[in-house]
Amino acid sequence: MNRIKKGDRVLVIAGKDKGKQGDVVNVAGDRVFVSNINIVKRHTKPNPQAGQPGGVIEREASIHISNVMLFNPASGKGERIGIKKLEDGRKLRVFRSSGEAVDA
Repeated sequence: MNRIKKGDRVLVIAGKDKGKQGDVVNVAGDRVFVSNINIVKRHTKPNPQAGQPGGVIEREASIHISNVMLFNPASGKGERIGIKKLEDGRKLRVFRSSGEAVDA
């Protein structure tokens, strides 16, 4: 079970956007794409077959999963995540500091 999932609100703890928050758009292995974080400019050639114009396009680049923490709205900080097994065998993500379940 992944500690960070699509749709989670995360806090960036390292890199050029340190301290910023955003929602996870995509998780690809050990890298995550966060909305409006790590914006890079990409120079692209036009592709008329795909209807893609050329020019400079800004988009999100991936961030390593170790550089983000799940944001806890109760404490207002980024916190570590643990996994707790329930009696019926299901797994549940919990915040390590308080032990409360992650709402996602």
